[in-house]
Amino acid sequence: MTTTASAAAPGVLSGAPLPVLAEVVRSGFTEGRHRGSVVVLDRDGRVDWALGEVTAPVYPRSANKPMQAAAVLRAGLELSGERLALAAASHSGEPFQQELVRTMLAEHGLTEDELGCPTDLPLDREEADRFLASGARPSRVAMNCSGKHTAMLAACRVNGWSRADYLAPDHPLQLLVRECVEAAAGEEVAHTGTDGCGAPLMAVSLTGLARAFRSFVTAGSGTPERRVADAMRAHPEYVAGTRRSDTRLMRAVPGALAKMGAEAVQAVALPDGRALALKIEDGGMRALAPVTARVLARMGVDSPVLAELAEAPLLGGGRPVGEIRATF
Repeated sequence: MTTTASAAAPGVLSGAPLPVLAEVVRSGFTEGRHRGSVVVLDRDGRVDWALGEVTAPVYPRSANKPMQAAAVLRAGLELSGERLALAAASHSGEPFQQELVRTMLAEHGLTEDELGCPTDLPLDREEADRFLASGARPSRVAMNCSGKHTAMLAACRVNGWSRADYLAPDHPLQLLVRECVEAAAGEEVAHTGTDGCGAPLMAVSLTGLARAFRSFVTAGSGTPERRVADAMRAHPEYVAGTRRSDTRLMRAVPGALAKMGAEAVQAVALPDGRALALKIEDGGMRALAPVTARVLARMGVDSPVLAELAEAPLLGGGRPVGEIRATF
């Protein structure tokens, strides 16, 4: 069903179908397609090229985390290194990540029970299997957003703000997050909802999201935005995990800042000021890596890791029988 412009809710796209960005090919037969949108900015921050709808608002999901991390710095919280990277993380729930969350809670006089994120298993499948095999149960610390929530609570404690309602959209911290999102994106937040972790989720366009990431890598040394970008790039294993594509991308492309979000959102900024943002319309995460790899290749980024990310094999009987591949 096509939604008309007059009936469209915030974030709902109307008009022509979005372009196909990836196809699902099994045994030589195309069994599915993933549509979506992508925007690429040049070194000066202007739109270089785009596919689909890149000016309508979308929920960036966890791709907003760098802005949320910048907000806790602007609130006066002192974080650096791995701790700051973890504040911007969708971590895999690996032991070293959970250990640092617990350390940060203790350093700021906080408890796990104060975290507003839900209990969960580690995000990484291998880590979840090991976690359960050890006899552990879902916890707030294991949840992939626990670093962000710990930093938010710590910022509240530093300022004497209420911690019980720190996720309310009108809380002083969340109002500061909104200011940081709007300043980085260069546009107003179009809609505010609730993210999977319970935090306010602020919608901007894909173009605004790309501008936001670009602003972090081009910000002056010592600014909150540059501090976040530098921490994420120096410690990508804390941003994602040892087997995750964001980590591999930031390790393989010097100076790159990368963060994905649920429902198949990806943003990347390069040290020369170029940036991209994309979203797969149906939320198909399996298409994210090959599409991101193709966009970066079109931008002239050359790395063996991109070739690996572009490969998204389909299995049949445990053997590769096809692939998910970019179509542009």
